[in-house]
Amino acid sequence: MPPDLNAVSSYLLALQDSICAALERADGGGKFREDRWSRPEGGGGRSRVMENGAVFEKAGVGFSHVTGKSLPPSATAHRPELAGRPWEALGVSLVLHPRNPYVPTSHANVRFFCAKPAADTPIENQKSKIENPHWWFGGGFDLTPYYGFEEDAVHWHRTAKAACDPHGPGLYPKFKQWCDDYFFLRHRGEPRGVGGIFFDDFNAPGFVDSFRFLRSVGDAFLPAYLPIVARRQATPYGERERDFQLYRRGRYVEFNLVQDRGTIFGLQSGGRTESILMSLPPLVAWRYDWQPAPGTPEARLYDVFLKPRDWANTGNEGVRD
Repeated sequence: MPPDLNAVSSYLLALQDSICAALERADGGGKFREDRWSRPEGGGGRSRVMENGAVFEKAGVGFSHVTGKSLPPSATAHRPELAGRPWEALGVSLVLHPRNPYVPTSHANVRFFCAKPAADTPIENQKSKIENPHWWFGGGFDLTPYYGFEEDAVHWHRTAKAACDPHGPGLYPKFKQWCDDYFFLRHRGEPRGVGGIFFDDFNAPGFVDSFRFLRSVGDAFLPAYLPIVARRQATPYGERERDFQLYRRGRYVEFNLVQDRGTIFGLQSGGRTESILMSLPPLVAWRYDWQPAPGTPEARLYDVFLKPRDWANTGNEGVRD
């Protein structure tokens, strides 16, 4: 079955609506403002941003449906046979930066990508396997705590596993490992957070089953994240916790600007800069060669939570209340 882009677009638009509505309810005061935009080369989107809410210091949830005449280098590094192809991409991407340092930052995206036959490809070759459109789904969600709680990490990963398991018993461990590997700051030698799931180039089951899996991942984000927000949003904090949050946000910025393939693709393909960079936090801090003191809650993040771990199969012993 060929890809149904209308079905994908309808789902993604509805997903953006449902996530924004749920986040406004969770915040209890903040509201998203919408910015509709178009892209000169083709397509456009709608970016929604909440700033200075009661719970979310900044939240961005964007939908885009864009086209281009030639794939940029970031998209063809692993697929040189697609160089120069026209392309089409749809997706929803979000990043949430809570105000309270005990509430984790979170990122999620679900996307569809299609590379079409080159404009100068002879008609007879467009029917061949090589020249047919190449399409795939990608996405996932990951969690970046500042102060770790086993209860939260276990819930996060078990929800991710539940989203994957109906589609194949091997998907969660594969995509969990992919997430651990992808969201690793190579220049720092450390993970960004406790991970989650990440996948790309997903099309082997065919369009119907691949799209069904994408919807399972997209629909799992709110059940994974909102219970954590509810548990932590009223936790008292002071200047020390806030300073540590801003310091660790620096790692988030570094990853997005140095390594993130989505950010690099958006900038290389002439995307809308404001929408691409709306994921960045409103406040951040860097310190020179800072290290947490041993035995502190800040050190526990490094010692316990920034280590690869099978969170989905972790028991409740030792869970912090």
